[in-house]
Amino acid sequence: MLALMSRFTFLLALSIVCTASYAEPRRPNIVMILSDDQAWGDYSFMSHEAIQTPALDQLARESLTFTRGYVPNSLCRPSLSTIISGLYPHQHGIVGNDPPWAGMQEGRKRPNHTQPQYVKNREAYLSHIDNMKTLPDFLAPLGYRSLQTGKWWEGNYKRGGFSEGMTQGDFHKDGRHGDAGLKIGRTDMQPIESFLDSCSENKDPFFVWYAPFLPHTPHNPPKRILDQYRSKTDSLPMAKYWAMCQWFDETCGQLLTSLDERGLAENTIVIYVTDNGWINEIDSSRYAPRSKRSPNEGGTRTPIMIKWPGHVAPRLDNETLASSIDLVPTVLAAVGIQTDNALPGINLLDPAARESRDAIFGEIFEHDIQSMDDPVASLRYRWMIQGELKLILPSVRMTGEKAQLYNLKQDPHENNDLAATHPKIVASMSEAINAWWPAKSHDGSPSPTAE
Repeated sequence: MLALMSRFTFLLALSIVCTASYAEPRRPNIVMILSDDQAWGDYSFMSHEAIQTPALDQLARESLTFTRGYVPNSLCRPSLSTIISGLYPHQHGIVGNDPPWAGMQEGRKRPNHTQPQYVKNREAYLSHIDNMKTLPDFLAPLGYRSLQTGKWWEGNYKRGGFSEGMTQGDFHKDGRHGDAGLKIGRTDMQPIESFLDSCSENKDPFFVWYAPFLPHTPHNPPKRILDQYRSKTDSLPMAKYWAMCQWFDETCGQLLTSLDERGLAENTIVIYVTDNGWINEIDSSRYAPRSKRSPNEGGTRTPIMIKWPGHVAPRLDNETLASSIDLVPTVLAAVGIQTDNALPGINLLDPAARESRDAIFGEIFEHDIQSMDDPVASLRYRWMIQGELKLILPSVRMTGEKAQLYNLKQDPHENNDLAATHPKIVASMSEAINAWWPAKSHDGSPSPTAE
């Protein structure tokens, strides 16, 4: 009898071990960190002269880090909409920060954001997010809980498919681009801490959207950080911006530590990207030309990092062209969802996909859009990078401007325009841009490309 029981006990234990061995592994959690208004070189791991970013330096060392990362559009709302959907702005329809208003074409000033008629326009503009499939929408059927914190323009967090969030989106109370969500990082990290505790307790896979209002203006860093930079520059506005970058880095460190403390880091994919670039003016806390809202490197380039312990080998990649349109398909592949063929990006964790990429593209529109549903009406530039060459193609809205061509390896700050001496390259790359997006209006009028 004892021998029989021992054999039964052994077989039961073996069954449990085998079942555990062949059980489907838990799907990875996803944490997306989004910087708000920060230039591609404004990190110590990117060799900035003064800015200290120890937490992001560590993340870069632990990630597949693309130093040649880009966002297609250098303005926050369309850029964030691309990150959450994997679509270009001309595809998802959110091409600018604010919708048109009555009298706009006649030169009438933009009304207050809470003016009743303008609120109606802003609410109507939300139709684009309602028609969009977002990353939380993709993840929800797999049991993922999704938390929105920080910058969010598209009304209430639920409209983006998030199960939980901070932004209420009440436009009557000027809930323009995040309202309560903008407190994250600047005030504390408690909403994320509580969410992580709840997910851990219930063993729920999760997606965290951490898009703090940092280092975005107002540039009001803690004095303890600002004091570190006052002696490094004669410009107080510059010292404030540098300190904001370090403050943002501190909050990223808090978030990453929270994952470690709860034992979540090993099964979490951490992705980093910025929404658009920023070059601070010397004499004021404003952005300089050729940064935010421009097609230049100072506006569109960003490091892109992907950390996934045990699955992604850490490496600094200085060659591959990566884009924020790639983030959704990369996550979908990682969690086992077949990529939607409508998505234009690639899986950045697929070496063959990276190797086969020939070029990346982007588009710049007006801050205040001219049409609710015709992207071409607001188009300023289209651009592409092929190898080391970058072409910036202006639309007819940009009166008097011509195509610009730069060799980014020799001229990373785009000071030497080669367009006049390489007309064949300009013609060839212009043709490629038109093949990517012809930029025709709804009435079928031709591409609005300046001569």
